[in-house]
Amino acid sequence: MNMLVLGLLLAGGEVPATLDPTAVPNYKPLRPGLAVAGKPTAEALGKLKDQGFKTVIDLRSEAEGLTEEKAIVEGQGLRYVSVPMTAATFTLADALKVKAVLDDPASGQVLLHCASSNRVGGVLAVLEAKAGKPVEQAIEAGRSAGLKGEAMVEAVKRVLGEPAPQP
Repeated sequence: MNMLVLGLLLAGGEVPATLDPTAVPNYKPLRPGLAVAGKPTAEALGKLKDQGFKTVIDLRSEAEGLTEEKAIVEGQGLRYVSVPMTAATFTLADALKVKAVLDDPASGQVLLHCASSNRVGGVLAVLEAKAGKPVEQAIEAGRSAGLKGEAMVEAVKRVLGEPAPQP
């Protein structure tokens, strides 16, 4: 069992099977304790605690407007983690920051999102490849989580060639 899956199983808990697609676009429960999505509406963000979420990881950049989301999420007592990135700026360090949150049992049920779920799929593809999946299988796993843009697929391949960051 790879460490990503083990971390998610330890985090436990169920995420909702479905959410309103107009409020949370591209929502998909991926594994126990993890759901992925595009950008939730402010109203949807305000309901995350009631739906069992404990942590929100947002991959959007500062220019995409993080302040309101952070306030709504933290206002419910949930953990908000920002790992801002684009296909052009995506690094292995970004993927490893996400992995650290996913591996932390205290994170509980996690909603991992960006604007559309494309970056989410890219991050998860990198994590799957680093956990031992062949690159093409890892990219397919990323596609099932929302990876669709060719620029992000190329970013995944570029990031997989990076040396591991030094502690």
